[in-house]
Amino acid sequence: MCELFAMSARYPATVRLSLEEFSRHGGLSGPHKDGWGIAWYDEGDLRLVKEVRPAADSACVRFIQDHPFATMFALSHVRKATRGAVALRNCQPFVRELGGVWHGFAHNGDLPDLAAAMPLGAAAFRPVGETDSEHAFCALLERLRPLWTTGVRPSLAARREVVERCAAELRALGPANFLYCDGEALFAHGDRRMQADGRIRPPGLWRLQRHCPAGGELAAQGVRVEAPGAEQTVTLLASVPLTAEGWVPLARGELLVAVAGNSLGAGGV
Repeated sequence: MCELFAMSARYPATVRLSLEEFSRHGGLSGPHKDGWGIAWYDEGDLRLVKEVRPAADSACVRFIQDHPFATMFALSHVRKATRGAVALRNCQPFVRELGGVWHGFAHNGDLPDLAAAMPLGAAAFRPVGETDSEHAFCALLERLRPLWTTGVRPSLAARREVVERCAAELRALGPANFLYCDGEALFAHGDRRMQADGRIRPPGLWRLQRHCPAGGELAAQGVRVEAPGAEQTVTLLASVPLTAEGWVPLARGELLVAVAGNSLGAGGV
């Protein structure tokens, strides 16, 4: 299965990301050679870099390592192709504009009956590629669209309710771990994934919240987050724990929301 990573920070944090190390964690490097991608927010815009080639021999990955970026939100995905061709259009994260805001999404799982269960028809959002992940993103945006077309940013509670309902629909079809960000909040939905013993079961995502002193840093497997000149709060999410610290598994069906580095959890809104 694919590997997911996301970060929410109180202040823009400098992120050094080694996608090859990240995908190797837990002995999972072999299958994850079908593309990679990373998206991060920068002054209201969203930068997206993705490739179909393996991260191990990517000049783009080396450039990102040598020229780290600063952001409050980042999403990353390392792909093992299960649906859709090994092609750039099928690499994640996926991004779309809605309500004058960039929205990003990455998914890990398998939703074989998604097109029939959640048809898009004449929807405003349609997939460019063939993956169930991109279809799921388009379906989510269709459900969010009424909230974002009023000219006023919808409340966090209203957005969360829609994301929770859509997550429940996806979860009924198969493993549906996903990361979704609208530039203000990061939503992480935990479900099931292929574990080391070959069984598909929870957890599908893990979280870690850390506080870093001014000028400090958080080092994880393939990830290094450097705090700015102020006390930093960071929430990290990953498919598997990236350090020996106290990562907390998301329960099946749990939707975590992180704002400014603080994870609000199931009852935070």
